[in-house]
Amino acid sequence: MSQQTVENLEARVKELEAQIQDYQKQLIQAQKMSSVGALASSITHEFNNILTTVINYAKLGLRHKEEERRDKAFTKILSAGQRAAKITTGMLSYARGNESRQEPVDLVVLVKSVIALVEKDLTMNRVNLHTHFEAQPEVVLNPNQIQQVLVNLIVNARQAMPGGGRLDLAVRVNSESNLAEVIVRDSGSGISSEQLHHIFEQFYTTKEADENGQGGTGLGLSLAKEVMEAHNGRIRVESAVGKGTAFTLKFPLSTAAIEAA
Repeated sequence: MSQQTVENLEARVKELEAQIQDYQKQLIQAQKMSSVGALASSITHEFNNILTTVINYAKLGLRHKEEERRDKAFTKILSAGQRAAKITTGMLSYARGNESRQEPVDLVVLVKSVIALVEKDLTMNRVNLHTHFEAQPEVVLNPNQIQQVLVNLIVNARQAMPGGGRLDLAVRVNSESNLAEVIVRDSGSGISSEQLHHIFEQFYTTKEADENGQGGTGLGLSLAKEVMEAHNGRIRVESAVGKGTAFTLKFPLSTAAIEAA
């Protein structure tokens, strides 16, 4: 094989690798938009509640001339506006974020930012959220990518509890292994042992199509596995039919966190 042929093949391989990376980015963005779509109904409902609050207290402020009543109305309007800004900022940051940079992050703060995005959706679907923050570890990660993994796991959990249920989010530290862990546990329908062996495969889904022919994409968990591996971490799952499912994300603690332990 000539040197020219070898160089042409190497160039072609690099071109294909670049295309694969581009396709992976597109898949990640598509999965992210799927999660946004799943939350859209609850977010719209929440904004409707916020607008109702703003309108009613604006009318109250216009009707009453007493300074105390007006101050109360302005306070309620300001609070509602701040709530709307928090939702909008969080959702825009989640939808647009595509940086690949990793940085030291407080894992509890990150989980709370995800809760702000999903709490209304959980409430609307009669899912009771319980948090267990046993530690506040620092981990080096890409915040947007891990947010996406958590949102996807939480949406999956909610969909596994169509009649409502319980969702537990926990953050803890395994000092022996120097790992920080985030656990997402639901009380839903569970996954059979046969399906459990395939759930991290691309395009494999346990979700049946609904009346509109819409089901799972089979991308969320395979992308979650890729993201965790890119962070030198792991994703583990435990499940039993009729008893629910628990996903555990395991991250290496940052050097600062290890030294402080």
